[in-house]
Order: sequence, then structure tokens, then C-alpha cells
Amino acid sequence: MTDTIFAPATAAGRSAVAVVRLSGPATGAALKALAGKLPRPREAVLRTLRDGDGRALDQALVLWFEGPASYTGEDAAEFHVHGGPAVVAGLLEAIAAQGLRLAEPGEFTRRAFENGKLDLAQAEGVADLIEAETEAQARQALDQLGGALGQAQTRWRDGLIEALAMFEAAVDFPDEEVPADVAARARPALQSLIAELEHAVAGVKRGERVREGFRVALVGAPNAGKSTILNALAGREAAIVTATPGTTRDVIEVPMRLAGYKALLADTAGLRDTHDEIEAEGVRRARAWADEADLRIWVVDGASDAAATVPALHPHDLCLINKADLGQGAETGHALVEARALNVEVLRLSAWKPDDISALEKALEQRVVDALAGAEPPTATRLRHRELLSEALERLNRALALDDDLELAAEDVRLAGRALDRITGRIDPEDVLDRVFSSFCIGK
Repeated sequence: MTDTIFAPATAAGRSAVAVVRLSGPATGAALKALAGKLPRPREAVLRTLRDGDGRALDQALVLWFEGPASYTGEDAAEFHVHGGPAVVAGLLEAIAAQGLRLAEPGEFTRRAFENGKLDLAQAEGVADLIEAETEAQARQALDQLGGALGQAQTRWRDGLIEALAMFEAAVDFPDEEVPADVAARARPALQSLIAELEHAVAGVKRGERVREGFRVALVGAPNAGKSTILNALAGREAAIVTATPGTTRDVIEVPMRLAGYKALLADTAGLRDTHDEIEAEGVRRARAWADEADLRIWVVDGASDAAATVPALHPHDLCLINKADLGQGAETGHALVEARALNVEVLRLSAWKPDDISALEKALEQRVVDALAGAEPPTATRLRHRELLSEALERLNRALALDDDLELAAEDVRLAGRALDRITGRIDPEDVLDRVFSSFCIGK
């Protein structure tokens, strides 16, 4: 890259301090033009910044990072100026007048990747850390930024090289003094690697849920109290509550924090047969959202005498017998029978009682902790990782099955290695890189 880029690294608007970053070969010249002589590398100095006409822009802290000892691996600089919009705008105009180009989203981190300062998985960790809303998300992102996935990939790659060397020895030197069982010796290495990759794939969903949020769906018949429970858990009126059945006609998602993890709680349309086209679409969406959720909470009107409407539940979901303070109707008995048959835990509560809602919240926190907490953070955390790991697994399982065709087995091992290399960006098509870095904010 021959051009030099710049961008504000702090959010727009008024602030005590704003940071503007530069990176590229012309950084030093631009820094001299705006702030005088270059400061010593990595040492903050106070300078008066001036535009091309010599007008003072601000008094600022200036830092100079001589490449490759910088975030991007290039010559880089930072201006720490007062955060007034006029000050920042004037500085950006003065920098642009030096011939520098405004950075694209994620371009600083992409340059760090292309200059070998980060691998692709670490770059994704940077993006996740910027987006982190909870302690769990921040811990996971820091682990990935620290190179955990890249280190695992290096270990997996070493195992592949070991197995591939044995296959190729059997293929390329059949008449040399090579042990007859050399190809068979690759089997334990491949089996061990397959077990590691299967463990990594199993952890991806946990990583995705930490990043995106644990999904909880409130499902049940109309007027069972789903919207009231949602509002009570959210601590605000997120959903409309009326006595009219069918009030909720779409999925209402509310982000929450449960035990330090992000969760998405969804109020859904009441499940019933209806000829109303809009309500029917709401019921369809409710079933679809609940089917993809990590936990379904079946809310039952415990005071009703109508037969319970049973949604599609999974073992270890929750059944809430609501309106427990209004007496027990026939629907409670029906729900208890269904819950026992489906191995679903039952809680009784009144959505209007704070103590009952507190008990429900604690139960949800325990479910989230059981699902997302673990002895160690997941190695892989994104759909992209899971797809590449699954591709490598498919190749390695096929290699194990090809005992009589060592050349094809060796090729499958090589292709598995290419899939693993793409996780950290050692081999990755340009469109994949574009997709990864386009999700970053400008200035990072």
C-alpha cells in the first residue's frame, strides 16, 4: 500500500478529547507540516497544530510511531486534540490538504493484518472487543485477540504436516527403505486431530451465543401473560399489555444482561388458530423464532379452564404457570401433565409480584450460565470458523477412509490444511477479507 490514510478514532460529537490517527508512508511528512519536527517515537509531546496557511488549529498531544513498531506495521501517528466538533473538523481538513485519504472502515486493522501484526482471527477479536457489551463478550474477544485461535490452528497444522509426511513418504518412496506401515502410522495423528476439531466445532455455537446473545422465547396462548412477564424482566414497558387477545402480533426482542452475558428475550404472538391474516403471520413468526431459540418459556394461564395450547418444546425448557395468585384452573393440570411428559421444569408465579419475577430471573441466569460458561473459552466463535473447521473435518474423515488410495488421502489432508489456514487468513480470497473488515468502524 502506497497511500497514507487518516480517520478520527473516537466517536463523533463533543468530548473532552478526540483522537485522529494516520498511517502510511507520508505520515511523517504530514506530521511535520502540522506539528513541526517529529517527536521521538512513542513519546507524547504537546504541540501547536497549524494548517497550511499557518493558522493555529489547537494545542494537542502528538505521538509518532515509526514502522514497523506500530499497530499497522507502517509509519503511524496520533493527534489527541480537544473534542469540539470545530476543532476536529479543522484538523481533518488540514490533514486532507496534505494529500492523505480518509480511511475505509477497518482499514487500519486490515493493514495490521496484511503487515503481519495480527492474523485474521485476531482482527475479528478486535472487532468483537469494540462491539462488546458484556463482561463475557469482552473476555472472549480478548482471548481471541490474544491469539488463542491462531495458536490452536498452528498446533492443528503441525499435526497435519506430520500425517501428510507419512502419506507422502509411502506414495513418493515406495521402493526406498521406508517402513511398510508408514501410512498406517498417520492414522493416530489424524484421529487425534479430528477429536480436537470436533471439540472446537462443538464450542462454536457457545462462542456465537456469547457474541450475539442467548435467545429466550416467551411462547403460549393469547392472554397468558407473556407481555407482562417481558415488561417485568426488562424493567420497562417494552410490549403493549391489554385484555384483548392477539394484541402482540410480531416478535418483540428486548436485549438483557443475565449473569454477565447478553441475552435476547422475545415476546411472541399468542399461539392459536386464527383467520386474521396479520395475526396468522405473527403466529408463524412466533413459532419460527421459538424454534431457533436457545430456551423456550411456555407461559400458561394457570387460572384458565381452557385446554393448554402446547408449543413445540425441547427438554430442559421452562413452563411458567402464571396468575398463580388467582386460583388454579383446569389449564394448570393440563400443563403439568404435558410438562412432565416433555421433561420440562415447572415454575409457578404471578407476573405482578416482584419476588416471583426475581426468582424467574435467577432461574434464567442459571440457564444462561449452564449453557455459556465453561472451563475454558471456546476456541472458535464465528460461523466462518465453523464452516472452515467442518470442511477440514470432512476432508480428514475422508482421508481416514481411503486406506487403499494413499494419493487421494494425502490430497484430502492437504485440502484440510488449506481450510484451517483460511481461519487465520494465511490463505484467504479477497472477498472474504473485504467482508470481515467492512464490519469495522472507521478509524480502527
